[in-house]
Amino acid sequence: MFFGLGVLRGLMVTLKNFVTSYFMPPDRGGLFTVEYPEKRLPVIERFRNFPFLVYDKDPENPRCVACEICANECPTKCIYIEKDTDPNKKPLRRPAIFDIDITVCMNCGICEEVCPFDSIYMDHPFEVASSDRLEKLLFHKNDLLKSNDYFHKIRPTHAAAIDARRRAVEEKKKSAAVKPSETGQPPKAQNGGKP
Repeated sequence: MFFGLGVLRGLMVTLKNFVTSYFMPPDRGGLFTVEYPEKRLPVIERFRNFPFLVYDKDPENPRCVACEICANECPTKCIYIEKDTDPNKKPLRRPAIFDIDITVCMNCGICEEVCPFDSIYMDHPFEVASSDRLEKLLFHKNDLLKSNDYFHKIRPTHAAAIDARRRAVEEKKKSAAVKPSETGQPPKAQNGGKP
């Protein structure tokens, strides 16, 4: 047994990787450095960066109902939400203020996972540098709102599954709302069917 055989094997691996990096294509172990920003790697569908809010048709009525679950579960507490109110000060099911401090957000995706209304998801853009970190990196509701079409564009598989589930829930609600007299069935007796 030779002394330093492990070091020699390690050097051979380094030499092999050095040689193949110049003579092999990237998919077989060759150079894989991308000359950013001229060239960019394609972003995978489930890539996570900063959150955005989804709206279906009207940006004034996003899917978000200001339940504050995402703000409560956020480990860095970078989400700030206030409910909107009508002129009589009755709370509405939409946010008046929805701010995310991007300087604090750690892109964990917990807000996306805990949202029961399918309204907040992680976006793809990652070039958000700014010299003014106090105002430019505090994203307000209007900065965060993006359409469902945009969501389908960046994450088609996930968005299609969510829309199918939401349609199924809507159909179930509509069928449950149909009155028994409209279906031709006799109305259910009160008190468990007892006279």
